[in-house]
Amino acid sequence: MFAWYVSSELATDVTINVGEVKFYLHKFPLLSKSNRLQKLVLKATQENSDEITMLDFPGGPKAFEICAKFCYGMTVTLNAYNVVAARCAAEYLEMAEDIDRGNLIFKIEVFLNSSIFRSWKDSIIVLQTTKSLVPWSEDLKIVGRCIDSIASKTSVDPANITWSYTYNRKLSVCDKIVEDGMKVREKIESVPGDWWVEDICELDIDVYKRVMIAVKSKGRMDSKIIGEALNTYAARWLPDSFDDLVSYGCTWKYKYMVETLVYLLPSDKGVGCPCGFLLKLLKIAIFVGVDDSCREDLVERISLKLHEASVKDLLIPARSPQTTSYDVELVQCLVNRCMTNEKYSQDLSVEKNDETNDFVLLHRHGYRLSVGKIIDGYLSEIARDPNLTLASFVDLSQSIPESARPTHDGLYKAIDTYLKEHPILTKAERKKVCALMDVKKLTTDASMHAAQNERLPLRVVVQVLFFEQVRFSAGVQAPNGNARDASNLTTNTDEEWEKTAADDNKCVKKQMSQLKIKDEEFQKNGKMMKKNSKNSKSGTQLLPSRSRRIFDKLWVMGKGQGENRSSETSGSSQSPTSMVPGDAKSSGSSSRQRRHSIS
Repeated sequence: MFAWYVSSELATDVTINVGEVKFYLHKFPLLSKSNRLQKLVLKATQENSDEITMLDFPGGPKAFEICAKFCYGMTVTLNAYNVVAARCAAEYLEMAEDIDRGNLIFKIEVFLNSSIFRSWKDSIIVLQTTKSLVPWSEDLKIVGRCIDSIASKTSVDPANITWSYTYNRKLSVCDKIVEDGMKVREKIESVPGDWWVEDICELDIDVYKRVMIAVKSKGRMDSKIIGEALNTYAARWLPDSFDDLVSYGCTWKYKYMVETLVYLLPSDKGVGCPCGFLLKLLKIAIFVGVDDSCREDLVERISLKLHEASVKDLLIPARSPQTTSYDVELVQCLVNRCMTNEKYSQDLSVEKNDETNDFVLLHRHGYRLSVGKIIDGYLSEIARDPNLTLASFVDLSQSIPESARPTHDGLYKAIDTYLKEHPILTKAERKKVCALMDVKKLTTDASMHAAQNERLPLRVVVQVLFFEQVRFSAGVQAPNGNARDASNLTTNTDEEWEKTAADDNKCVKKQMSQLKIKDEEFQKNGKMMKKNSKNSKSGTQLLPSRSRRIFDKLWVMGKGQGENRSSETSGSSQSPTSMVPGDAKSSGSSSRQRRHSIS
């Protein structure tokens, strides 16, 4: 036990025990200020005792010391850290105006209203100290007044902000050290609208929830700022990995935090919160087992903003009984929901530009292109999983509409990865997965890779070589990923690609004739391949042995038909085969120049 004395010539006549401290005091100054001590001293006197014990004293010995000093007329220092304890202690001791005018309760209330609640940071500090003094702080409405003070200040026009605040995300110039000799007023930037979000991140989740509800109830805060506040709080308190969740052993705590943050999300599901933040909440929500309604709310919000996601965000670890590394079923659900929302939404949406305050039209087709690119990247990642079934891979790939894939390079990469990591696929299965890809939508580089890819079925390689020749002879550039360019490509229906081998050969013969390539160049096929590799990236460049054999067979058949057609039309001045050798040489050179110009 500790002892606390008052320096006086008079002997103390009452002992008050508060916690671990004994206060040796005098009755007169105490009884003149405290109605409760009057009652307790009277009761002790009737029991022939001079000792009083207060076990449930709010604020403990330090708060009682403030009250005792006030009774003795000593100087009392109040601040944001001790004012709540002093106020609760004064209430406990009944130090009101009916006992003595200008009593402690009155003076503390004046201090709270004139100083604490007018200060941004002091209001937050006081609110944090109220937790240990419940229910006294609640009954005295200190918590409610702090929350109202904070919420009111967040609604103030940023141009009128004069108090200090914490803003570490993008430190404003006025908070930096001026080293170049410029005047401070020339360096000050405007206060950002979300200036307040970091300071309230130190609040406990229960109090934080009440503050955010009060902020939203003011009706003056933009949904994007609300989302930024929640994102900042999550970054402050939620772990970044599942390993941390397990190691901390506070699953129930994180479950309540996620459910609270989801509850506080802006009512407009299409705006406000970054998709990455929502996916982080969903990952933790799945791990800690939140309610179905909470999870469904997150899924709906993410599906509306899936175009903002990244492949890394979508790599959500799978839970039992799933055998895959990542939760492919969840991503499939998100994509299906996203495409359903796109189907029933307007083709154009309106969005406000924060910098110019102008309203601009956004093509939702651009959103679909973004989703298609993201999912192709996701497919490339999950294709490495040996436990990923062909059905899951195919279903997720087919959930992206053709309009969202101007090129199939990303899909080809995913298919190639899947074939590489799943070598035991049957011929039918390899054909099924390759059927997802449209070789007409491959860029030149992707076509060159596919033509040399030994993992692709033979028919796919034939299609790649065939279409490269068609595209080359027609002078059509390969797709480059631009939606406008993709719409101008020469296209064929799937039925055309399913023609018989004889029909394919007939088409190739026609293209070979149009290229006006001489027999001598075919006889020197090796030299021609070397020369063309320097001038273009055609479908016959650096082909592997299998692809070269296929091309050579098609070439021979095309050559034979070209000779027959030449003999039949030798009398025509417009026939390609009726040209003199010099003309043929010139034509071949022109053909090669055209190929170089489009590569």
